[in-house]
Amino acid sequence: MSLAIAARIARRELRGGLAGFRIFLLCLALGVGAIAAVGSVRAAIEAGLRDQGAVLLGGDSELEFTYRFADAEEKAWMASHALAVAEIVDFRSMVTVGTGDQSERALTQVKGVDGLYPLYGEARLDPPGPLDQALAPDLSGPGGLPGAVMDRVLVDRLGLKPGDVFRLGVQDFRLSAILTREPDSAAAGFSLGPRTIVTTAALAGSQLLQPGTLYETRYRLTLAPGTDLVALQAEAEVFFKDKGVRWRDRRSGAPGVERFVDRIGAFLVLVGLAGLAVGGVGVSASVRAYLEAKIGVIAVLKTLGAEGRTIFLVYFLQIGALTLLGVGLGLVIGGVAPLLFAPLIEARLPIPVGRALYPGPLAEAALYGVLTAVLFTLWPLARTERVRAAALFRDTGEARLLPRPLFLLLTAGLIVALVGSAAWFSGVARLALWSAAGIAGALAILVLAAFALRRLARRAARARGLRGWTALRMALGAVGGPREEAASVILSLGLGLSVLAAVGQIDANLRASIARDLPARAPTYFFVDIQKDQMPGYQARLASDPGVSKVESAPMLRGVITQINGRPAREVAHDHWVVTGDRGVTYSDTLPPNVSLTAGTWWPKDYTGPAQISFAAEEADEIGLKLGDTMVVNILGRDIAATITSFRQVDFSTAGIGFVLSMNPSALDGAPHTFISTVYAAPQAEAAILRDLANAYPNITAIRVRDAIERVTEALNGIAAATSYAAGATLLTGFVVLIGAAAAGERARIFEAAVLKTLGATRWRILLSFALRAGLLGAAAGVVAVVAGGLAGWGVMRFVMEADYHFEWLSAVGIVSGGVAATLLAGMVFAWRPLAARPAQVLRSRE
Repeated sequence: MSLAIAARIARRELRGGLAGFRIFLLCLALGVGAIAAVGSVRAAIEAGLRDQGAVLLGGDSELEFTYRFADAEEKAWMASHALAVAEIVDFRSMVTVGTGDQSERALTQVKGVDGLYPLYGEARLDPPGPLDQALAPDLSGPGGLPGAVMDRVLVDRLGLKPGDVFRLGVQDFRLSAILTREPDSAAAGFSLGPRTIVTTAALAGSQLLQPGTLYETRYRLTLAPGTDLVALQAEAEVFFKDKGVRWRDRRSGAPGVERFVDRIGAFLVLVGLAGLAVGGVGVSASVRAYLEAKIGVIAVLKTLGAEGRTIFLVYFLQIGALTLLGVGLGLVIGGVAPLLFAPLIEARLPIPVGRALYPGPLAEAALYGVLTAVLFTLWPLARTERVRAAALFRDTGEARLLPRPLFLLLTAGLIVALVGSAAWFSGVARLALWSAAGIAGALAILVLAAFALRRLARRAARARGLRGWTALRMALGAVGGPREEAASVILSLGLGLSVLAAVGQIDANLRASIARDLPARAPTYFFVDIQKDQMPGYQARLASDPGVSKVESAPMLRGVITQINGRPAREVAHDHWVVTGDRGVTYSDTLPPNVSLTAGTWWPKDYTGPAQISFAAEEADEIGLKLGDTMVVNILGRDIAATITSFRQVDFSTAGIGFVLSMNPSALDGAPHTFISTVYAAPQAEAAILRDLANAYPNITAIRVRDAIERVTEALNGIAAATSYAAGATLLTGFVVLIGAAAAGERARIFEAAVLKTLGATRWRILLSFALRAGLLGAAAGVVAVVAGGLAGWGVMRFVMEADYHFEWLSAVGIVSGGVAATLLAGMVFAWRPLAARPAQVLRSRE
């Protein structure tokens, strides 16, 4: 019965309109909309990956070989199971234009293809035309040079145009077209150089694919409709067992992209939850202000015999209906925005993007929105039970008492449900829990900061040193007054600024680490694919150059860790990066002078016994390895079983030579391999080194470290941009809450201005007082945000990135300035009516 009565009263009160709930609805809609949009974009990308898996992969399935081509038996197996098999070879090389001192060189990722490529999709060229014609030899020209297509960025860098000639190794090619879209680029993953496509047959004379050269071959299969991929994969794993072959199929055409989307999507959802927490502050403030205005109505209902439960239900139903409206608006925003911006999103990605409404992300966002709204409104709603009929005659203040223990338990349960949902749906429970702890910590810091600011402002307003500074004393007195303006402003703006400050500190530190710290320690060049008989001449050239300060060289092979202690490596190490692909392997007869062992002993010189491994200490600790463990490493299709006899310190942060695996030389007897080398040189010596070595040894590939850093920086730019947009949405929500707080305090400012005018204050002095008040609150919110963001940035850099942290003052100054500007803007917008108010009318209305 009480529910029916409560519903009738709630419906009648809602007929009065939503004037007091605009901020409530806007905060909720923005928070839910941001989370729904991020989830919808992620779902759209996943749908594109799923629906276009064969196109992204370039075939229904793929078998990848490391540094070798498939033999006749392996090719026969593939041909017996497929309608068509396309062979691709992929490696890095130097492209050269011109000769002698006038030549230009650049790193490129070469793809050698056969006549069947691509099995799915289409390569887009400029000028348009079929790929096989573009790669065919030019029989009309001298020598019948083979054709090639190349990424536009590389064409522009080398100053080429269609018809020009360039060189790969010792083979000349004719640029026949510019590659504008590679059909299987998403499956290739991250590369250090732009793409060049030629035929594999044309590479035969280039001297680039020699024994030991670092390359990969991929065999793409077109399968008959209805082929059971699970069964075929199981059969392939049995046939290619212990051969170092990796299987992929259309079910996961671009796993690297998929993992990246999952991780960045989960992170952005967590940032969106921070925005929803900011919105929750605004929701709570809106509900509190609304209920305080309804104290008289509540007291009348109590006088007429209404029970506390009925009063609670009246306003719970009202807030519930408005919550559903706000969540609904947010779902519309989050569902429609990705559809509108789908062309722009797809243009920035190498994969197709689905265009539909995805119920899963919308339901997740709705759950977050409802839980947040209930969490932040339950406390002020519960206080309505404590309002007494005496409130009709005097302000008893009982609405500010703590709610019953039941509501405290419900609040704790809602917090657990919200954090648990975030941990479950994000897929990264640890990150979700740490993010929730960070948000809670930031809120606690902001509440304490607001309390401290009020105390300090109250004391400062009475300080003798500020006598004569009337406007400043008035501003300090208002900040330290009994109203909750300080807490509202610092909470609403501070949390948004904290997220932005954390993002700014992390981004600035990552960029500084890459652009400043790393180049100071990193080599100038990486040279790979150096043949053993080329090493004496290579080392002699560098030893004679006064601009070269250091050269490090090591033999290099690539291997796949297939077993650890007799079990599959993935089963032991799970998704650790060491076992997710092929790893560099080296050998050394004696302990290198720059290597320090942390445990175990190095094998004796000229050791010829069972194979031994020295493993990187940090990675071994992460996987859980110990001395005496056994490991099987597949190198060029051959399994090598070895025992771990030592751990050594390896510093990968210097970008120098670092190997997870080092073995005794006799374990790798007969395995063809090349050498890798790093060169530390002065900038003025770089061009001559590259020119001389490229002319003497065309097969050697040079990787300029600064160019690689630029590629990494480009990737960071995209991540930073996405994160900044999410943090910006959080800040926008905080600004909306700030506007709401300013609007709620307008009536109090009108009365305050009227009293000040009566006491002789001028409009300018009152305006200056309002501006100083807003500036103080904004500065306080900014400073607290910088502290919270700095702590978050330190934690991420220290424990997640495992890098040094340096406080970035430029970002901090920007955050504080932004806080001051935001509060000034909000405060000044709602300062004009108080300044224009006539004291007589205002004071007479308070009689």
